[in-house]
Amino acid sequence: MINNSSYSPIHVIGGGLAGSEAAWQIANAGVPVILHEMRGVRGTDAHKTDGLAELVCSNSFRSDDATSNAVGVIHAEMRMAGSLIMASADRHQVPAGGALAVDRDGFSDAVTKAIQEHPLITVMREEISGLPPREWDLAVIATGPLTAPSLASAIQAETGEDSLAFFDAIAPIVYRDSIDMDICWYQSRYDKIGPGGTGKDYINCPMTEEQYNAFVDALIAGDTVGFKEWEGTPYFDGCLPIEVMAERGRETLRHGPMKPMGLTNAHNPTVKAYAVVQLRQDNALGTLYNMVGFQTKLKYGAQADIFRMIPGLENAEFARLGGLHRNTYVNSPTLLDPSLTLKSRPGLRFAGQITGCEGYVESASVGLLAGRFAAAERKGEPVSLPPATTALGSLLGHITGGHLVTDEEPGKRSFQPMNINFGLFPELQPGSIVKPEGVKRFRGKDKTIMKRQLIAKRALADCAAWLGQDVKLAESI
Repeated sequence: MINNSSYSPIHVIGGGLAGSEAAWQIANAGVPVILHEMRGVRGTDAHKTDGLAELVCSNSFRSDDATSNAVGVIHAEMRMAGSLIMASADRHQVPAGGALAVDRDGFSDAVTKAIQEHPLITVMREEISGLPPREWDLAVIATGPLTAPSLASAIQAETGEDSLAFFDAIAPIVYRDSIDMDICWYQSRYDKIGPGGTGKDYINCPMTEEQYNAFVDALIAGDTVGFKEWEGTPYFDGCLPIEVMAERGRETLRHGPMKPMGLTNAHNPTVKAYAVVQLRQDNALGTLYNMVGFQTKLKYGAQADIFRMIPGLENAEFARLGGLHRNTYVNSPTLLDPSLTLKSRPGLRFAGQITGCEGYVESASVGLLAGRFAAAERKGEPVSLPPATTALGSLLGHITGGHLVTDEEPGKRSFQPMNINFGLFPELQPGSIVKPEGVKRFRGKDKTIMKRQLIAKRALADCAAWLGQDVKLAESI
């Protein structure tokens, strides 16, 4: 087919899930795309093929339940927006219960074929070793966590020495409403009021000596994940895994992240805790709290079991479990505007995991947004941001501004890569959760399920309205 578009092309660097989705959205808006992919000229340590949107780890896109799972909600929103990634996944689905899993080769082949056959997309197999030339005008960088060193250096030179993270130390994040506040209490150590603080900035979980020793034993015995060769040597004192600290001596944690000094149990002031686990607010909404100093290489199942040994976290639900791995991402809250544009370089957007999101669908969804934003800018149309109540909008909000800001570490303290989860969505209006008729006891898990169902329903309706689609159809999903 002949390219009859009168628009200048938009350049997309990176042919992974985010780059492929961005190119598709731009082209379907009637704007030509040049998609630059280095595989075919230069490989990476993780990829095995030259195919676009290759899945390098799992073949699962996780839950497809759009009624009460945040991942399922973002699936549904992407489908509404004409996502190539979701359409290809749906066509190459393999049995996986309630999850959406795919035949990885069939999926990649389908994305590659669709991109190569689109009349407005040109695929160029070449490495872009520096920032896009200014004469390209509009461009999207979607190079993922394995960004080539030369491009990473160019990004760092443009944005500043501390703007790019090459290594990710992640502590688990807990939903605030799953913490037992009959056991825990709010207090900063020594009631210190820091920048933007109140003196009650942490949730504290107390431990007796017996509980502490059992916890340390479980950490040392816990099943850990080995590092892949290409990840290099990860340990340095600033982010030692919690289990490695435990192995260095039984009292190490009590003199490190679990020290009890400066804290008084509000429920039992006369008894001093032997050790204390602190959780710090992780997002501006106050719905998520991270476990301070608890970066870990424990396997996910072991993490959940061991961390639920902590008093007050027996029923904890985790928005994200911990880890340590190589993950190149920019300090998006300070560097990018709400439309994913680099503030120091108008016309240059970032997309995918390099912006600070985790997961296949999250990466693709940010590519979807960057593509739509870039196409609108090329066509001289207003850039329309998705509502914060949608999965797309809540993830975008986390990336570009959902962190906590302090004078000491503006934009950095709580910004970490994140999967989509209900903790990123704004709270429901007061009174939204109503006890069903005939139900005597309505709390805990039942209340949580209804809350998530209502958030999901609101998200789909608001996304449909944003896209100019039938809201009633979205509400029926």
